[in-house]
Amino acid sequence: MDKATKWRDISFVVSSAYRNKVLRALENPKMPLKLSKELGINKTHISRALYELESKKLIKCLTPEARKGKIYEITDYGKEVIEQVFKL
Repeated sequence: MDKATKWRDISFVVSSAYRNKVLRALENPKMPLKLSKELGINKTHISRALYELESKKLIKCLTPEARKGKIYEITDYGKEVIEQVFKL
């Protein structure tokens, strides 16, 4: 990723408390229901945040073929972005 894209993605994460919390919580692979319970955020908001983070390649779904019980984890790029978010 080029530097400008990375900074846009950092801004994208910082601009939403839900995206920020979900990305930080995905240090270890988790399912949306566990994220919802752990973070105290409605599952609808979790699902939207996961979709948005996945579209930016900050996270990936480990079980894309599953209809239920999908498992997500942070990507290496997502780790770079969250590291910069911590510094802000």
